[in-house]
Amino acid sequence: MENAPKLNRSILAILAVIVGLYMVAVAPFLIQTSVERVVSALVAGGKPAYASGILLFSYFFPMYRGLIFIGGVTLILLAPWISKGKEWTFPVGLLASAFPSAGGMFMLMPYVSFIKGFPLPFAVSLVGLLFFWSFIFLRKVDKWVKWGQFLALTFSGMLTTHALITGTGNMRVLLTRPDKPMYAGLGEWVLAWSAPIQWISAILLFIAIYLIAARKFSGWWLALTAVVSLALMDISMQVIRLTMTDSTSWDYSYGLPMIIGLLFALLFPKFRNALVKEKEPAG
Repeated sequence: MENAPKLNRSILAILAVIVGLYMVAVAPFLIQTSVERVVSALVAGGKPAYASGILLFSYFFPMYRGLIFIGGVTLILLAPWISKGKEWTFPVGLLASAFPSAGGMFMLMPYVSFIKGFPLPFAVSLVGLLFFWSFIFLRKVDKWVKWGQFLALTFSGMLTTHALITGTGNMRVLLTRPDKPMYAGLGEWVLAWSAPIQWISAILLFIAIYLIAARKFSGWWLALTAVVSLALMDISMQVIRLTMTDSTSWDYSYGLPMIIGLLFALLFPKFRNALVKEKEPAG
């Protein structure tokens, strides 16, 4: 960061304040409006299969709003240090802006499923991505580092979103299964297997975003662990749904492009070497 042109550092510092204020003062109201519209649509729809969505979205949207609010405060406080070119601000700022980037997309899916018109959560995600990508590209670093981080961090964020959506979808179906609290066969049993793996992997990817930005080997390893776990889970779930249940949905395959993209960014030798600055632990 200290090697970045002063103009670039000033732009990033100003963006940090603007995006941070948006996350603190604007995004919370967009999220509240979004959750009320989604819940109202589910209540009016009266479909038993979606009844659990009322509970889940009523809690998950506000919970994610809390993360976005704290991320906004973080960006505002980081601004003076960003303008000074402090390198430690890079992983902190990226993680803070990853909250609205991934969270907005997470909230987007239920919104577009039940509400017509412009999707409000997209405005939350777009502003977060503005700072996320600007912070990556306005730094003065080697091209392999820049593009390796862009791919690895972007795919990590996208896969986090998919994991959160999938885990929530798993839980929504489990809460409304007819034989609750029992499990009617493998199709429901694997949902209880998948949901926690999706959420744990999402947490690991958030941590990995910070550590990869800091070019730590532990970040590379956490991201690899999460993406392999999600690949094994999603592929298994897709095969089970198509071969052992009545479902014809391919929704578990939607994450495969992100999984392939992240694996490429992590394992392609040029990117692999650029992503890790510290010496790889022996053994």
